[in-house]
Amino acid sequence: MADIKETNEETADTARPLEKVEMKGMTDEDRARIASMSYEDARDQLTAIVDKLQRGGLSLEDSLRYWQIGEALATRAQALLQEVRSQLDAAREQQQSGAQHAGTQLG
Repeated sequence: MADIKETNEETADTARPLEKVEMKGMTDEDRARIASMSYEDARDQLTAIVDKLQRGGLSLEDSLRYWQIGEALATRAQALLQEVRSQLDAAREQQQSGAQHAGTQLG
């Protein structure tokens, strides 16, 4: 333990200040492209990104960017699915309402 403490004290005087590194994440262009994607395109792109991340070998910066894009793709796909669910629910309600009034005469 004493050796580690001595080594840390020696390097503390000679250590250079850390440079601020700006990580490049998702771009505005990425966001716009994702916002206009169909469900199928978002799903396929997400699958490809998951494969890349699982294979590894990416730099930290690339991994971060792919992760952010993957999150945005998943959010887009979920929003599109929710939109379709809402439309289906509305169609079912309309169909049930129509079935309740079938065979009745108004007037």
